Amino acid sequence: MSGQADLSRITLHVTGMTCAACAGRIEKAVGKLEGVAEVSVNIALERAVVLLDAKRVRAEQIEARIAQLGFGVRLLNSDNRKSAAESGEEIRRSRAMFLLSLAFTLPFFWAMVPHHVVSSSSWVPGLLANPWFQLALAVPVQFVFGLPFYIRAYEALKNASANMDVLIVLGTSTAFFYSHYLLFHPGQAMMGSGHHSPYYFDTSAMIITIVWLGRWIEASARKRTANSLSQLHAMQTDTACMLIPDGERRVPVSTLKEGDLLRVRPGERVPLDGIVVQGTSAVNESLITGESMPVNKRKGDRVIGGTLNGFGVLEIRVVRTGGQSTVTRMIRMVEEAQNAKAPIQRVADKIAAVFVPVIAVTAVGTFLYWYGLGEPGVPGGALEKAIAVLLIACPCALGLATPVSILVASGRAAQKGIVYKGGAALERLHQTDILLFDKTGTVTLGTPKVTDVIAAEGETQATLLSKLAGAEQLSEHPLSRAVVEEAERRGLRVPECGSFMAVPGCGVRAEVHGRGIVAGTRRWLQEQGIPFAETEKVAGLLHSQGKQLIYVAVDGRPSGVVALADTLRPTAASALRQLKKQGMDIRLVTGDHDAAAKAVAERLGNVRYYADMLPDQKLGLVRRLQSQGKRVTMVGDGVNDAPALAAADIGVAVGNGTDVAKAAADVHLLKSDLKAMADAIRISRKTMVNIYQNMALSFCYNALAIPAALSGHLAPWMACTAMALSSLTVVINALRLKRV
Repeated sequence: MSGQADLSRITLHVTGMTCAACAGRIEKAVGKLEGVAEVSVNIALERAVVLLDAKRVRAEQIEARIAQLGFGVRLLNSDNRKSAAESGEEIRRSRAMFLLSLAFTLPFFWAMVPHHVVSSSSWVPGLLANPWFQLALAVPVQFVFGLPFYIRAYEALKNASANMDVLIVLGTSTAFFYSHYLLFHPGQAMMGSGHHSPYYFDTSAMIITIVWLGRWIEASARKRTANSLSQLHAMQTDTACMLIPDGERRVPVSTLKEGDLLRVRPGERVPLDGIVVQGTSAVNESLITGESMPVNKRKGDRVIGGTLNGFGVLEIRVVRTGGQSTVTRMIRMVEEAQNAKAPIQRVADKIAAVFVPVIAVTAVGTFLYWYGLGEPGVPGGALEKAIAVLLIACPCALGLATPVSILVASGRAAQKGIVYKGGAALERLHQTDILLFDKTGTVTLGTPKVTDVIAAEGETQATLLSKLAGAEQLSEHPLSRAVVEEAERRGLRVPECGSFMAVPGCGVRAEVHGRGIVAGTRRWLQEQGIPFAETEKVAGLLHSQGKQLIYVAVDGRPSGVVALADTLRPTAASALRQLKKQGMDIRLVTGDHDAAAKAVAERLGNVRYYADMLPDQKLGLVRRLQSQGKRVTMVGDGVNDAPALAAADIGVAVGNGTDVAKAAADVHLLKSDLKAMADAIRISRKTMVNIYQNMALSFCYNALAIPAALSGHLAPWMACTAMALSSLTVVINALRLKRV
């Protein structure tokens, strides 16, 4: 098999799957094709994801193989929006089949009314009890409305497999043809156990009608679960207003390329990811990042495609087109997470794969027992119980237990700005023992801010900061920009700089209003004979807190010290406290020196920290903790975090981190608020609880229902209803995750 880099991935929309056995049959058949490395089928999404070597197998061959199995199939493109329409078509078809089938089945219900104690005196037309009339009603139900079951059952058996349709066809056909035989051989008719007549036309008709009702309800519920991505798809606009030399023109978004200039008016959606080149506004990013408040945007700020512009007009330059835009990548990652099977799902699949054959054998055994020992010589009663066993034990609920929960949970997480790259990440995240947080850009803002201004005698904080901002305004250094921004924030006048010289690693020398200003490190200024004994005590305290210091001298005299620090994100401390309450062991890891790391760790609640950590040392730390049996989650945003993110049990990329970090991570938090990390773990935990609940419901259902059917306490139509309700119960339970 060629290397992983040579493999490509395709996603197929597959219709006609009815239970986990169908998904298993597709995986088995496609997996045997030469050139297919991996195949995963999701019955809840009706998707098949295939990893293949395009040089050895084509997508058309895979489609043809699935079609041979009796399923509908077509290739899904990244911009394909037919699935929603097809879901609606499935709902309409199931509803129509149910209503038409019900029209032929209602007379059977009427005929059964006198056989119940409460309604025993009700009048029923004699025609309804006529077996020939019952045959006329049952034929269209069995062979017209039941035809899809026969077709899918035939395709399954032809491929040496068995699914829910096989059970339905076995049960209904047995009831119909046995009744048909008795109709033409009246001397053979014997009353079933407690049954109102020797004919079972009503049983076959009711089963098919109830199955179509279940399909209708299930399709409707499945569409609700799949709607989690519809909001994201709705954010993708088809056209954009492009600026051209002689004005503007409305063009398709698909034709845009990097560097194009666009105009976004108030109330419009931003077409693609870009950078603001002109204008100011507030942009609603809630559906992308989960941030509830609009974010102010001005020249130089990044905007995300699909977000909603507020009051101002923005002109933006496109930086990411089509398939690379944030919304498109987010949709793709969420769909991949929903398509990928969580490890726990594979256990359910193995059980479901043997369930149908075992139940078929059990039904035969049930018939033989009741015919030979339970009710000797009464084939009708034995037949009822065997049919009930066939219908009650279908593993539909078990097959839906995991994928439907992951589908709903990953969609809900996406609405909160959390993207899991796979079902495994969603399953394992809550099992974390140690959470390692990178410091710079993750728990801090990643940009320095002025925290303290210490003015020497003869200066004030305002005059010192104003002079320093004047000297620093021509520098591109992050500390220089922070000083200028602080002066502007305080409303101070920033004087013009006459001459300017930057000395790398030392500081700047400038002339402001005819006065010579030198600003930089203490050592550099001391080398120029400028003493700072007066401020040394305060400066030493600030340095011990991990802050960076700019010493300032005016005309050769010490004027003061300005301290800067990389400030904590506003919600970092509260988010980490929340994570501690969830049982997480929180640790800080950073390349900064010990004093800076210690200061941040103390402000975060005295968390354990590792300082002076280079990228390879962060990687070594992760592996060392793992060797101690710990499950490690690494949270970071930079290139230097990528090796540790990839090595950790779960890697989490935060906010607008580097593409390298995002590629290495298993989970992407689209906003930088670390409360999203707590949300991600909470969603993971609640999803697994929901999956276990679903599986428990499925097993308990079978554990209670099968003995009831074996012992003759469950009529076939009741068994069929219970089977449909079990699947519906699983879907409804999964939908509770929408409120997480």
